Amino acid sequence: MAFPQRGGGRRPRVEEQKEFDQRILELARVTRVTKGGKRMRFRACIIIGDGKGRVGYGVAKGADVQQAVSKAVTQAKKDVITIPLVNETLPFAVETKFTGAQVLLKPAPKGSGVKAGGAVRLVLEMAGVPNASAKIKGSSNKINNTKATMIALKKLKVTSKTDSAAKAMSTDRQAEKPAEDKPEAAK
Repeated sequence: MAFPQRGGGRRPRVEEQKEFDQRILELARVTRVTKGGKRMRFRACIIIGDGKGRVGYGVAKGADVQQAVSKAVTQAKKDVITIPLVNETLPFAVETKFTGAQVLLKPAPKGSGVKAGGAVRLVLEMAGVPNASAKIKGSSNKINNTKATMIALKKLKVTSKTDSAAKAMSTDRQAEKPAEDKPEAAK
């Protein structure tokens, strides 16, 4: 015999609109040797971004993967930076070093996309940079490359001088293209 429900049941979930998208850069099982044996934990490196110029990263450990990821997301939200974009790219080239990792970020022409590898590509894509070129030198450590990229992006400040120089550069490139396309007259 079925019992009547008393207003129970499942309520429809109201999903919140997430402020940031998140991607896992690295997920590692780390072990600490103690007197009683080995203690295993998980380390997560998360990149968060809104695709509109804001990006952050977080590294945290937890007893399980879900705990490590949630801690890293919380840490990443505290370390969000805003990237200034000029003509859909970076305002100027910047090179930084963090421990053994060296990162070079350069502006790219419109339509070229993100030309970067590994951690740098993920950071730039999560930030929503449509056109940029980058080179990782030195270390292949993903976390150090991410930290070097974030330091480089923090150095990007747009002043009226850099803004006008970037606009002048883009108009010079546009002025050069039609001149190159014209065939020269035969002599």
